[in-house]
Order: sequence, then structure tokens, then C-alpha cells
Amino acid sequence: MNANYLQTPIVYLKGVGPNRAETLQMELGIRTYQDLINLFPNRYLDKTQYYKINQLQRNSSEVQIIGKIINIKTVEQKNGKRLVATFIDDTGQMELVWFRGQKWIRENLKLNTPYVLFGKTNFYGGNFSMPHPEMELLVEHEQGLKIFMQPIYPSTEKLSNKGITNKVISKLIQQIFIDIKGKFTEALSPKIINELHLISKSEAMFNIHFPKNQELLAKAQFRLKFEELFYVQMQLIAKNMLHKQRIKGFPFDKVGTIFNKFYSESLPFELTNAQKRVLKEIRADLGSNAQMNRLLQGDVGSGKTIVALMAMLLAIDNGFQACLMAPTEILANQHYIGIQELLGDIGINVALLTGSVKKSARKIIHEQLESGELHILIGTHALLEDKVQYKNLGLAIVDEQHRFGVAQRSKLWHKNDIPPHVLVMTATPIPRTLAMSLYGDLDISVIDELPPGRKPIKTVHRYDSNRLKVFQFIREEIKKGRQIYVVYPLIQESEALDYKDLMDGYESIARDFPLPDYQISIVHGQMKPEDKDYEMQRFVKGETNIMVATTVIEVGVNVPNASVMIIESAERFGLSQLHQLRGRVGRGADQSFCILMTGHKLSSEAKTRLQTMVQTNDGFEIAEVDLKLRGPGDLMGTQQSGMLNLKIADIVRDNDILKTARYYAIQLLKDDPTLQKEENSAINYTYSQLIKHKNIWKYIS
Repeated sequence: MNANYLQTPIVYLKGVGPNRAETLQMELGIRTYQDLINLFPNRYLDKTQYYKINQLQRNSSEVQIIGKIINIKTVEQKNGKRLVATFIDDTGQMELVWFRGQKWIRENLKLNTPYVLFGKTNFYGGNFSMPHPEMELLVEHEQGLKIFMQPIYPSTEKLSNKGITNKVISKLIQQIFIDIKGKFTEALSPKIINELHLISKSEAMFNIHFPKNQELLAKAQFRLKFEELFYVQMQLIAKNMLHKQRIKGFPFDKVGTIFNKFYSESLPFELTNAQKRVLKEIRADLGSNAQMNRLLQGDVGSGKTIVALMAMLLAIDNGFQACLMAPTEILANQHYIGIQELLGDIGINVALLTGSVKKSARKIIHEQLESGELHILIGTHALLEDKVQYKNLGLAIVDEQHRFGVAQRSKLWHKNDIPPHVLVMTATPIPRTLAMSLYGDLDISVIDELPPGRKPIKTVHRYDSNRLKVFQFIREEIKKGRQIYVVYPLIQESEALDYKDLMDGYESIARDFPLPDYQISIVHGQMKPEDKDYEMQRFVKGETNIMVATTVIEVGVNVPNASVMIIESAERFGLSQLHQLRGRVGRGADQSFCILMTGHKLSSEAKTRLQTMVQTNDGFEIAEVDLKLRGPGDLMGTQQSGMLNLKIADIVRDNDILKTARYYAIQLLKDDPTLQKEENSAINYTYSQLIKHKNIWKYIS
């Protein structure tokens, strides 16, 4: 009865009706009894304790006090009147204040009669006061149902206006509990419940809505957070296991002459231990019978490209072709040039396919791809066109994969009857917590050390008032033959404002760095692509000393000679953007610098971001701080924030519970992949219901 009953449309619940049902659906997405019972409180008012007036603290928290009113008076004030009562207990006195509903309150208050008050206290002029307290006669309070920890549910202005108050929601939830006699179907196995000392599902549901005390509330929260994260991980891990069983890949069973020749003769430097470890993980995938589906994370400059190239050489050694898709022409070009240089005259045929490649050149690329003469194709979205047909694509690599939609990626997969192995790369470090939830169905590799000889970038924060000193520093660096970036923020809503900021900045730099001694490039979003490219190329070739730009340079400009990155109005940038921009310097052997310029007025969050940048170069550490500041939805961008639609768990704060849940999900699926064992029947049932009713987690690769 339980599961079916909970799927009943909310309109049928006693006390709801069509109007309330519509408002609940519009405002909180509540369509069924199940949705309402899973509307968990955001906080609780602790009514387990009674305070004395002399115990009150100046912390404006909600407190409960027993005492009497000894007098009431009306006080005139600038705009109208307020009603003030003197309230006492045996330790002292305080004031109660009302600004509205004074007539009714005055008529109904009883003097010298014990009351229980509940509300927030203020402290002013040496005295405590409580505005608009909740009041109940002590006699009635002692007879009523004791809700010790009062739950406060999420609400909106519309709900309040329609009279759906916190009290109403609490009453509706009580109604469901009465109907099902407080019994909920157990969703976890006895083994997990015993090992983790969890309370039962029914106890957890009761104590999340009507907790008797803090301890039971904590147990209920842990149990429900674990369960929610456990099922998220179950879906991801099961998907990964199924993928490995069902989707067969081409086994690359040999490491051949091309790979070995490149490794022994053409590698420009010794691979770092992290690169070696990642290559080993990729080789194990490629050698198994399953299709590789791996995410490669590594900070800007950590050497992902060389790992990707070596994976492509493995494909070629086994008689297959490979492709690499990048989100922009600049980035595709850069990969092409970089890979050509690395390969030298090893005899590998590499081509570049982007929107600007001429028709005649395209025709040759298409023909060579189909005949198998072309080994590696590098390009942009152009790789997805129907005309692009491979003889035998064995490995597809996608760079900065979050910039491509799922539909675009799946086009690549379907270029063969058997899908190619897939490696997705990103320079945006994703905190482990988030990676476990977003990419739990991908295998993850991390390159977490920089190549030898790279010096960490020195980052400093300077206020606008230090600008002359900063300019002096730039002159000294240019004298040494170095180049400088100056980046201005881009606020999408206001192109006019951006342009003005950029042009003002450009003019002040042009005044301080005049021709002919200094050459300045400028790049912004309103320029034609060919003009942008021309200016970029001048900077890349070293013909200009300073590049003034908006954030268009965030991805993929590689100028080893540029050693200073100045970020103007740095407080307007998010952490990951600051980190990406900083990664544009420090690509050569010289010491590089990042200077964060701001005004003096900074919010506390902006201060945290700037401090983090100054203290660390570690992209993963920065991503963790970013996750704490912004939350998972913002971090992954709007298109992906909906999927972590968690009801009670928070993947940042509940990181430890997430790890435990993932561990238990992995153990369970290893031991009982089809969930057929008797002891796992509750999990099997819940899992199938989840998939049937929610249909979530369809968003990955």
C-alpha cells in the first residue's frame, strides 16, 4: 500500500484541494504525496529548552521563555505607534514589542498570567527585547502536543500569500503520517543498516519531520543523506559496469613500433610520474575488451596533450585512426601545431579540419580519412559533420568536454559500428566530491604534477592605488624581453560597459607605454574573427609587447614568452576563471607573475577568492574552495545544475557521507551485480522504483 499510496496526486490529500495543489506544484514542484514527504525542513526551532531572562545571549537566536506580563503601554514614534509590554520572570525583565495588530493584542493579553514566549531577541541600550513573539498560555502549552524541535520548511512569497504557511505544511505532512501509520518501506539492506548503525527508514522519516531532540534529528539526517547519495552512486556505478559489459571496444593488444619509436626517440622530456600512471591506466583500458570511457583531468600546463598523443599512437599501432576535437579554432590549431612538432618526421599523417579549411582541402581530408591514409584528424565541431567518414576510428579524444553537448558527443561515437574508445580531457579541475557525483560513470585519471623545470607562478594582489608601481614592474619585464597580458572582465549583460572599461584601460596603457618604444595588441568580443586572429598572431610572434583583452584569451593561447598576467577588476571574476587566466603564463622556463588588481571595496567572498589565488597554484584546492563558495549547481553551469537535484544531502558539506555511500555501492554491485540476493531485495525494489519514477542521471556522456 505504501509505495502506491505515496504516488497519489497531492490534490487528493485532506486539506489541499485544486488551488493549493496548483500552488504547491508551481512553487515547490510538489505533485504527489511522495514529493511532500520528501520536502525536508531547512532548519529547526529548538523548543526543548526554556531560558531564564538572565541567561539570554546577544546572538539574536530563537529562544523560549516562561514568565508574566506586568504592564502594557503604547509608545508614539516617528511613523505611527508601537505597543510595548514589560515581561518578567524570577531572574529579570525584558520588553515585548508589536508594530502591527496592536488593538487585537492589547485586548487579548492577560496581565500577571504565566505565558510561554518564543521568538528572536534583540539587545539594545542594555536591555533585551523580543519583537512579535509567539505566545501561548502556560496552561495550554502544557496540555498541547509537544513538538520540541519545530521544523521550518522551504517557502516562497507566493505560498505565504496563498496562506500555505509553515504550520499548514507541517499539518499536511502529519496527515500523511497518520494515513500510513508512520510506516515506510525499508530501502536499505540489513547488512548496511547494521554496519553503519543506522536507524530504520520509518524512524528516520518521523524524526526528520518531528524530531524529539537534537540527537535523533542527527541520526535521521545521517540515515537519509546516506540513502540518497547511495542511490545516486548505485545508478552511476551500475551504468559504468553495464557500459563495460555491453559496449565492447576494439582491443588494442600490442604496443607497436610507432609508440616505442616515439617514446625512445622523440619525447622532448622525461614523463612525470603522474603522466606515466595515467598512461598505464589508459593502456589497461585499451587492452581490455570493453570500450574505454575515461575522464582525464589535469591543470593547465600539466602535459595532457602528450598523454593524449601517446594514446593515439597506440591506436595507430593497432591499425586504427584517432581524432581529437577541441571547442575553438584557436585551440584546435594549437593542438595541431603542437602535435606536428612532437611527431617530427615519424611518418604519421595528421590533418586539421575547422570551419575555415577551404573546400578543396576538405575534399582531400575526406578522401584520405576514408582510405585510411590519414592517421590523426584534429579539429572543431567540423569533425561531427556527416561527410566526415573514417575507415576505422579507434580512439576519439574530446578536449574541454563540458563545452560540447551530449548530442554532439554521441555523433562522434556513432561514426563506426563499434564505438571508438573515448578519452575526455579537461583543464578545469573538478573537486573529487563533484567528480564522484557528476562523472561517477566515467573512470577518472588525474595528472597532479607539473613537468620538471616549470616554476610556480607568483601571484600577488594589488589595489588600484599601486598602479604606478605595477606599470614600473611591467617596464622592467619588457626590458628583459618578456610579454604581458592585461585582461578586463566581461559582464555579459553590458557589452557597452565592457567595451568602455577595455578602451579606458587601453588608453591609459597606451599613454604609459607609448609608440614606438612599445607595441600593444587589443582583442575583444566585438572584433571580426579575422581581426582577432591577426592581433593574436602578432602577439604570438612577439611583434607586440602587451596584449590588452577581454576574457577571450581564457582558453588556449600558448605564448611561452609571456610572463606577466594582469587581471583588472579581479574581484569580478570567479575562482576557476582566475585560475584559467593565470594558466596562460608560466609556460616557459622563466619566472612568471600574476597580478590581481582591485579597488579597495571588496565583499568577503571576493577577499576569500583573492586570498586563495595568492596562497595556492593547485587547481584542485582552488576548485574545492570554489565549490564551497558557489555550490555544485553554479560550478557546473546552469545546463548541468538540475541534475544534482538532491533533497537532503549536500555534496560539499556531506563529502564524507558521499565517500561512504560510494564505497558501499561499489561493494554491493561487485558482490551482487543483479541485486538478486534475498538480503538485497529492499535495495532492488527501491532501485527499480527510482528508475521508474525519476528517470534521473541521464545526463552523462
